[in-house]
Amino acid sequence: MKKFNMIDEVFICENCGKMVNKLNYSARDHCPYCLCSKHVDINPGDRANECKGLLKPIDIEKFKDTYKIVYKCDKCSTKHKNIMANDDNMDLIIELSKKDC
Repeated sequence: MKKFNMIDEVFICENCGKMVNKLNYSARDHCPYCLCSKHVDINPGDRANECKGLLKPIDIEKFKDTYKIVYKCDKCSTKHKNIMANDDNMDLIIELSKKDC
């Protein structure tokens, strides 16, 4: 079973350069502006992954009553998924969802 270490902190997005505020209801794991993330975890919040590549959004998939953003690491090519946040850029979410049409 995966362990979850709750880390919700302010950060500067390495892709778009914007300051990203805390999510305040769960752990912030990606930028709400450009949807990019960083390949830092093996298990959520552990910061144990040595890759540190940029996780770029490539797709969206349905998950329970919300969606998951599917990422591909630009360094190691691993695919990873994060649950969409309430303040994510919906225009980008919609663009990603059109890829399956």
